[in-house]
Parts: sequence; structure tokens; C-alpha cells
Amino acid sequence: MPLQLTNSLTRTKEEFTPIHDGIVRMYVCGPTVYGLSHLGHAKSYVSFDVVVRYLRYLGYKVTYVQNITDVGHLTDDADEGEDKIAKQARKDRMHPMQVVELYTREYFADMDAMNVLRPDISPRATGHIPEQIAMTQQLLEKGFAYEVNGSVYFDVSKDAEYGKLSGRNVDEAESGTRVDVKSEKRHPADFALWKKAEPNHIMRWDSPWGPGFPGWHIECSAMSMKYLGETFDIHGGGMDNQFPHHECEIAQSESVTKKPFVKYWMHNNLVTVNGQKMGKSLGNFTTLKDAFAMFDPGIIRFFILQSHYRSTLDYSAQAVEGAAKGLEKLRNTVARLRAEIAKQRAGSREFAPALEALRTKFFDAMNDDFNAPAAVGVLFELVRETNELLSDAPNASHAFLQTLDGFFTTAAEEILGIRLTAESSGAASLESSLVELLIVSRAEARKLKHFALSDKIRDDLKAIGVVLEDSKDGTTWRKG
Repeated sequence: MPLQLTNSLTRTKEEFTPIHDGIVRMYVCGPTVYGLSHLGHAKSYVSFDVVVRYLRYLGYKVTYVQNITDVGHLTDDADEGEDKIAKQARKDRMHPMQVVELYTREYFADMDAMNVLRPDISPRATGHIPEQIAMTQQLLEKGFAYEVNGSVYFDVSKDAEYGKLSGRNVDEAESGTRVDVKSEKRHPADFALWKKAEPNHIMRWDSPWGPGFPGWHIECSAMSMKYLGETFDIHGGGMDNQFPHHECEIAQSESVTKKPFVKYWMHNNLVTVNGQKMGKSLGNFTTLKDAFAMFDPGIIRFFILQSHYRSTLDYSAQAVEGAAKGLEKLRNTVARLRAEIAKQRAGSREFAPALEALRTKFFDAMNDDFNAPAAVGVLFELVRETNELLSDAPNASHAFLQTLDGFFTTAAEEILGIRLTAESSGAASLESSLVELLIVSRAEARKLKHFALSDKIRDDLKAIGVVLEDSKDGTTWRKG
């Protein structure tokens, strides 16, 4: 089946056809860097990492842009309150740009740990002030904006299509917009393109309207169009950014260009804790640093892949532990497979029809709106089939085992970004390799009916804190 994705703009699942044949231009809203990244960020960026990986696997030349918001994102996520970065800087007694540098580095370190590919371009809002001022001037000249006391606002009444992404009309937008009774806006749903900087505001730039800083929404429009053009293929981000952020991006961009801004809008759902959105403002978030202290980053990635990008993901330590066991089973099977390949045996047994059916099932899942959970389910079907094949390993075709390993590598590592060997280094990596080697040796002993040796390997491992667990899918291990 051809690749289909759910377009938030049309609210339908559509066949993916890029604007230019063989080329995909994609923008995803990046983090506002005023604190450590949490699991909600991981859900978004792992999800879109899979999208980028799969598009590239299909042969598309993808230009992936993901911004860094380092100014203009205010505490109420609209036009009132304090700049989130400036607030954190005051709290930490740091310059705002120190805060930006610190948390940008930490963000990329966390993404690297989860095997999230770096974007091709990571533009910063502060590096594109001229483009934002120019776009604001165009909106003023075209009559879509107005200036008041050094601030410039977009006039939503001038855009007949405002609300087409979120489905909200202007009255509904007003009811959901928090504004001060002293607001200088003509309409509560109007949004800032440029904000006047008060005398004590550190992050400020000169503009035709006096010293100030850009509105949050104008930043993404200016940066995305600079690098991807006035109309591009995919714009992604969290569902919580659909309104007002993405709605405002569409309004200001299309008012300037008179062209469609984005062909396909994709929105990932949220991470929840006991059914409530996880977020910094709610105080119920788990940072990735804290999660990595409990679980390998690869396990966190695998946990995220258990839910479709458009579905919520409810976080608990028990749920992550379940994902850890699944990943361990997958890795153990691949380690067992590769150990057999290394023996260079000349058997003839294959299960090519079963592999081909599972391959088709895997790609059907990925083509169905990047359905990672279904694709992972196919991998576990393959794990079961592989363990059955390896139970008679001496008779297995060496060439077929290599083909099987190649599919694991393509599906799990290249497309889903799952590392098939533990990311640990040093002593931990050596421990894992030695245990997996002993598991293979124990399986050989059992096949040869050397049960006393098999039991001794199991008991000796248990004595040093390694528990083996046998099932129809093979043997896994855990510390206990």
C-alpha cells in the first residue's frame, strides 16, 4: 500500500504526495530551551524521528528543519506574561543566553542518547530577527496587522480562514484566550507579531516600532519559510501547539504569501501521568535525565514506540519496565541469531514465505500513518519465528540467517531507530555480551541433551545475580 498520513488540516488520512517529486521539506517545532527536556518532548521528537527515517528509507531526499525557541515564548503561551527564558534566567541568576546555551546542549545530548537523528538545520529565533521584522512589516503594509505603542498585532478579523486548522472560529478563540483587561489589542484573539520591550527587558532588538522582541508565532513562520520555501510538505508538532501556535502560523504566513503554507500538518499526542497531560507548568513531568537514571535511553525510546504518534502515552515505571523486557527479548534473539551466523554452518532450512509475509506486514504498518506500535508487533512475530528456526540452528541456511539479520537491522535500527545491541559501554557492555554468550552456550547444551551443564550455567548465573527466564520465544535475562 502507498504511504498514507493523517493530515490535521483536512482531518482525513491522505496518500502522501510531496510537492516536488522525490523531495520532502519538513519542519517540526523545536523546544523552548529554559529547562531540561522531559518525556513529553521525547514523545514528539522520537515520533518525528521515525517519520524522517522512514521517508529517507523510501528514497526521499528529506530536508528536516527543527528550530530552537530562545526568545518570545511567554509564560501564558500567548501574548501576556514573562518570557520563559528570562524568568528562568532571573531564577538561576544567569544571563538569558547562558540559560539558552545550557539547555540547548542538554536537549541535544538527551536526543542523541535516544538515537534521535539531528535535524539538518536547527535555526534559532534570535538568529532570524531581521526576517521576523520584515515579515511583520509586510503584514502591516498588506493591512493584516496594526501597531499600538510599539507592539504590532495580527488582526484576525482580516483573515476569513482563521481557525481552519483547529476548527475554532474567532468567538471560540476569544473564549479560550487569556488577556488582561487593559489589553491594547483590538480583539482578544489578535496575536502579537512584535512586542514592545520594557526598559528592564534584557532580550531586545531595535525595530521600526522601537526596542522589542518577536512574538512566538512569527518566529516559526519566518524560519520555516526561509529554509523550506513559502509552501512546504510537512509541518509537525505537539497537539497542544495546534492552537494557538500553528493556527497563527498559518494565518500570518498565508496572509503574506497568498499561498498555502503547508500541505500536510501532523500532530503528535501527549504523554500523560494518570490521564493528565505531563508538562513543566503542571509540575508532574519527569525529565529525561531522571528517566535515564532509571532506564537505558534505548528503553525510553522503545517505550515511546509502544504508542502511535497520534495516541496518548501514559507514563509509569511499570509500563517502562514492560517495554524494557520486550526490548531485551528482541536484543537477545538478534544476539542469538548473530552468534549462529558467526558459526558459518551450511544448513538448508529456511522459512522464506513466513519472512516475506512479515516483511509485507511491517511495511503495511509503516505506510498506514507511520504505525510504529504495529510495526514493533511485527518484529515480535519475527522474534518468535526466528527462535523456532534457531531451535534447529545447525540445519538453518547460513545465507537465509544473514537475510533475516538484514531485515532486523533495516526494520528495527534503520527505520524505528532501535539499537539492537545495548548502548552501554565498558564493563556493562562486556557483562551483557558475556551473559548473551552463556545463553547461547546453554541452548547448545540443551540441544545436545547435556542438561547437567545447562542447569549449571543457569544456576551459576543466578548465583551472581543474573536470572534466566525461558519461554517459547527463547531465553531472556534480568538482574535479580
